[in-house]
Amino acid sequence: MHRPNYQPATSPPLHHPVPQHVSTVPMMRSPPPPVTQSTPQSHYGGQYQPQQQGGSQIPAAYNGFLNDQTAQMGFQVGKSAVMAGQTYVEQNITRWVDLTALKHYFNVSNKYVLQKLLLVLFPWRHKPWSRKQALHASGETMTYFLPPREDPNSPDMYIPVMAFVTYILLSTVLAGLRGAFHPELLGMTATTALAIVLLEIAGLKLGVYLLSISNESQLLDLVAYSGYKFVGIIVVLIVAELLNAGQGTGGWAGWSVFAYCFAANAFFLLRSLKYVLLPENSADRNTVNRSQRNRRTQFLFVYSYVVQFFFMWLLTRQEAPKKRLPN
Repeated sequence: MHRPNYQPATSPPLHHPVPQHVSTVPMMRSPPPPVTQSTPQSHYGGQYQPQQQGGSQIPAAYNGFLNDQTAQMGFQVGKSAVMAGQTYVEQNITRWVDLTALKHYFNVSNKYVLQKLLLVLFPWRHKPWSRKQALHASGETMTYFLPPREDPNSPDMYIPVMAFVTYILLSTVLAGLRGAFHPELLGMTATTALAIVLLEIAGLKLGVYLLSISNESQLLDLVAYSGYKFVGIIVVLIVAELLNAGQGTGGWAGWSVFAYCFAANAFFLLRSLKYVLLPENSADRNTVNRSQRNRRTQFLFVYSYVVQFFFMWLLTRQEAPKKRLPN
């Protein structure tokens, strides 16, 4: 039996395996070149300008702005405007008010403020009422009044200004507690109080002019004395509000407190304004005759009692809250 010849099978050639997916091994790259200190990178996307040598900490961009001619011209214009404003204020305000003399009225201390408040509220047994004077260092015959810090009889501006502001705020607060507050009340109260003060000063100035009364610090003294009534007005508002249980300043309690504060303020003004309207030295007495002195005394009485009663009553009016009718 014939057997066929079988040739040996040849094996296929060997091949290296080919990867069938992308390698995830990161490719190695060379590091970036180092950044020199002369050109640091900015966090805001721009290059930072190097600082100038010599201790200056201003960046170059701002330094260029300061050295710009337009900026320098603007600085000069602003400086000239400020100087012109100061000159205008000095020339116009000093025409009406002596700033040097005004500082004298704010030269106060805590002791003086306490003594003055007690004097305004309890003036009955106070003596003497004359103001203290001292000699100038330049001349023996020239005298001047001591500041309020050293003389409790000297008028000041601190207490009247603080009492004026306190009255405005206190009136609005009490109105709010009674449920009668509205946004326009603060402005109306301030306007009314300021108008009364200006009207009072204008009346005083007119009376002083008609009576031919001359005094170096006359206007500032009158302004100071016209503001002391706000101390008594504040006492009336607080005490009457507590005694009347929030029903305003009416009733026997409110009128009793008002009567005392009015009498104390009138007596205080009558004694304090005496040196302004009625001269005490012999030289002034010789120039003022009896009839003129009587007219000054009558004017002082009318101002201290009649005028002050009307203004204090007008400023202390606090109406009781209106009762709402049930629906």
